[in-house]
Amino acid sequence: MTNIGIKGIGLYVPGKPIDNAEIKQLAGVEFNSQKIEEKIGIQKRHIAKLRGIDETTADFAAAAAGEAIEDAGIDPNEVGYFIVGTDTPEYISPSTAILLQGRLQGRQMNTCSFDVDSSCAGFVTAYDAGARMLAGDPTAEYAVVVGAYNMPAYVRDGDSFGYSIFADGAAAVVLEKRPEKGYLGSRFITDGTQWNYIGVYAGGTRTPITHRRLDEGEYGLQLLQRLPGERNVKLWPPLVRDVLKTTDVDLSELDHVIFTQINRSVIEQVMDILDIPMDKTTTVMDKYGYTGSACVPMAFYDSVKTGRIRRGDTVMFVASGAGLAVGSNIFIY
Repeated sequence: MTNIGIKGIGLYVPGKPIDNAEIKQLAGVEFNSQKIEEKIGIQKRHIAKLRGIDETTADFAAAAAGEAIEDAGIDPNEVGYFIVGTDTPEYISPSTAILLQGRLQGRQMNTCSFDVDSSCAGFVTAYDAGARMLAGDPTAEYAVVVGAYNMPAYVRDGDSFGYSIFADGAAAVVLEKRPEKGYLGSRFITDGTQWNYIGVYAGGTRTPITHRRLDEGEYGLQLLQRLPGERNVKLWPPLVRDVLKTTDVDLSELDHVIFTQINRSVIEQVMDILDIPMDKTTTVMDKYGYTGSACVPMAFYDSVKTGRIRRGDTVMFVASGAGLAVGSNIFIY
């Protein structure tokens, strides 16, 4: 438990939304719109490259972080940490967080900046790191934590699965030190034996980009194996109970829980298993699609702006990503 709370929030998506009919035209793909809309819950999304917008991960992160800093009412130069949770970085190196610091502070500063790549659990992992590091640093007052996603940049031409699901976006929070308790705790799960399901495998040291790989389509987003359909249904309820137990919070005290926005029907099943009413969760895949490491803070932003989450509420984040990486945070907003 740390006396770290969220002071400001921000969100950014590029361009006008693209519905399922238009994305088929823009991307030249076909998929089952009825299944995507009714089961998964995706109706619209934002994709920079399909709108001809010259923006990528660092642009999304900077816009979201800028709004969060403005919302917090602080000077960017007061920020001691910039942490970006993403598995779609601007470059392999340097980190997107370093670029973010440069854009927002504009000069050399006594600032710590780094990325967290826990696939789609990147933001919840970055949030935990930011809260704990800020709490232990007497020289810093604020941390900016961003979840940013640009997976459509890695979707290959003709990939109907990729274009129907993945979207661009970012959301950010400004963390501050406060006299009362704020960040209550976290729990994480990792299973690195599940690395070879879905990911961006080309471009690292194991599989550098070569002409052969490009010619044979071995680049960008690759689905090597089908993900187990019931994985999150089995993972999330025990994780929710575990983090409640370890932080001594009763289920009845939980005001809102936000899950990875990958499948609305899965979230409905999990809420039913936990016996929590659906009005205590938020789904935003209907207007944003699946934004991976950005989707949890984007749903949080939406919940705050629409009044479903209010100051003083006890909130939990639960996120799953490829690899396998699963994480959760619980805090008082």
